[in-house]
Order: sequence, then structure tokens, then C-alpha cells
Amino acid sequence: MTAASQRRTSRASTLPVKIIGIDPGTMVTGWGVVEAVGSSLSHVAHGTIATAGAKGQGERLSRIYHGIQQVIQSHRPDGVSLERVFFARNAQSALKLGQARGVALLAAAHSGMAVHEYAATEIKVAVVGYGQATKDQVQSMVAALLKLSGEMALDASDALAAAICHLHRQCFQSLILGAAPDCSPALRQRRSPSASLKKFVGRV
Repeated sequence: MTAASQRRTSRASTLPVKIIGIDPGTMVTGWGVVEAVGSSLSHVAHGTIATAGAKGQGERLSRIYHGIQQVIQSHRPDGVSLERVFFARNAQSALKLGQARGVALLAAAHSGMAVHEYAATEIKVAVVGYGQATKDQVQSMVAALLKLSGEMALDASDALAAAICHLHRQCFQSLILGAAPDCSPALRQRRSPSASLKKFVGRV
């Protein structure tokens, strides 16, 4: 890498990167926005989109779509991250979850957002360091990484985890390409899962 390209890389690595994670669900859809600036990883916002009281699946999907679009317009993220595969106990649940996920993808596409998808195990490894971590363990590590306190819905913590996963993946892709060497310390810690395993895997 030339000196000029190193200077460009250094400047690029300090630019803010904001990602919104989405955890689709027909009753509750979680969302969370995380920003990385140079060596800093910070929480921007998180919340849920509830569809209780909706008159049928069509209205639920409409609420999810407009809710996600509103969040995207409010926080102007650079991309969207969500789980690639979901599991359901029966075919009807799988269909409804698939519809919610499709609406989330549509809202992202209509907002011009790049969409990044990761398997559930990838997200858990990126955040906790353990692919079979429980939702409570993921939530605990998300709170620790983003210095959050107080109650947080599991739907929102799963969404924040998806955002962290993408920033983690982006960090290592940049390292492989010789760019952005100053990844967030919080993300660098995910290389060695031993500390997070000792602290969180045994909790639940």
C-alpha cells in the first residue's frame, strides 16, 4: 500500500459508519442502531415496533414497513443488518415470519439501504464468541459492549447484535484488504471468545 493510499485509508477509517439491525417479528419487530467511528463503537438508539391491536396480518405488515421506514429516516444509517435464517415451530409461523422479514427487506430497499444478512450463529459468535449462546447471553453482551443499562426487550438486543455483527465483519474484511487497521477495541475483543465465554455462557 502506498503512502497516499494509507492516508486515504486512515481518513476513511475515521468516518462514521452507522448500521441498523432489525429483528423481524409479526407481533414485535426489534431494531437497533450502532455507530462505529474509528476506534469507537457506540449505541445510537433502539426500540421495537409492536403490532398489537392490528386488524389482521396485512395491517401488521403495514405497521412494520412504515415503522422501519420511519426509523431509517430518523437515523439515516449506512446499511441494514438482519438474521439470514429464522426458525419456526410450524409452517404457519414460518410463513408469517417470512412475511415480516420480507416487509423489512422491502422497507430497507425502498430507503436505498444496502442489506447485509448473517446466520444466527454468525451473529452470536460475533457478539458473544459462542454460536449456541442464548438470547439472554446475547443481550448481556450487547449491553456490555454498548455500555447500556436498564431494561431492554430481547427483540431490540437481537437487532443491536445484528448491527454489531456487521460492523465486526466489516472490520475484518477491511483488515484482510489492508484497510481500516484501527478497528474498534470492542470488536477486536471478539477475536478471542474466551473472556466472553467465561463471563456470559455460564450465566443462563
